[in-house]
Amino acid sequence: MTSDPDARGPRREDEVDRIVAAWRRERPDLDVEPLTVLSRVSRLARHLDLARRGSFARHDLEPWEFDVLSALRRAGEPYRLSPGALLTQTLVTSGTMTNRIDRLAERGLVQRLPSPGDRRGVLVQLTEQGRARVDAAMSELLDVERGLLARLDTRDRERLAELLHDVVAPFDSP
Repeated sequence: MTSDPDARGPRREDEVDRIVAAWRRERPDLDVEPLTVLSRVSRLARHLDLARRGSFARHDLEPWEFDVLSALRRAGEPYRLSPGALLTQTLVTSGTMTNRIDRLAERGLVQRLPSPGDRRGVLVQLTEQGRARVDAAMSELLDVERGLLARLDTRDRERLAELLHDVVAPFDSP
């Protein structure tokens, strides 16, 4: 994946190489080429999930808590969104979001405020404690993720991002 294959030395066999070779041996009639890409994406996703969980845990956050807090943080000052906007960004049901907001409010990471335009509505706002927690977790997460990509040079990271965008974009289209 690097522009200079010799920069890292000879390519080492990985688990996906072994899986693909076994399938080719056992089922030569199948085109197992998709496994060479998507099995690596799947394995990377597992490693990334573990790395993220570790980063979040060091900041006393669960992944779902980080998702909600980071959605509020990305909203910009005053770091508040409606529960509906949070639903859209985190892809959970309204019942799940209500539970999550309750739990985050109990921990002092968010607060509920009355919606100025709707007497029945509420807005969820990031507290100073929530902002400090999500900012620290995000900084560490980026350090961990840089480490996961350290073997790739800038050009290769950009190309990989483009290729993954092309694969993922159809799933994210409205």
